[in-house]
Amino acid sequence: QKNNKNNIISKIMKNLIFLGAALSLAIVSCQNKQTQNNDQKLSEQAIALHDEIMPEISHFDKSTILIDSVLTNLAVIKENKADLDTTNTRHDLTNLKDSIENATDNMMTWMKDYDTKNEDEAYQQKEVDKINALKGQFDRVSEQIKTLLAPFNQ
Repeated sequence: QKNNKNNIISKIMKNLIFLGAALSLAIVSCQNKQTQNNDQKLSEQAIALHDEIMPEISHFDKSTILIDSVLTNLAVIKENKADLDTTNTRHDLTNLKDSIENATDNMMTWMKDYDTKNEDEAYQQKEVDKINALKGQFDRVSEQIKTLLAPFNQ
């Protein structure tokens, strides 16, 4: 009877251990799936921000051409706009051109370095943060373009 009782307790313990192990595996599996889903969502968010920013590059390229044209023809423009401060205009437009190039270069670097296959959540979050910062930079440069080039757009 004591042997029978020990066998029953032993079977119950084995079943509890098996159940515990199965439950642990199920929980780990769910957590891994959730982590994968978070990684995928972060990756999708990074790509969506990238896709939102990229069309600005063609606008930046056109703005750079306009800046070059204005800088080349500043003396002629001054004849038609007597109140134009050519020194400040040259300085502002040169700085704007540098800002455009910097933003574009930062985007190209991000695209070159971004690893879409990296499934590490911390990596993907860092990349989302980087692309968010790039979006801010692009937004600031776009505002500068609107402000500084407005007098030269026909």
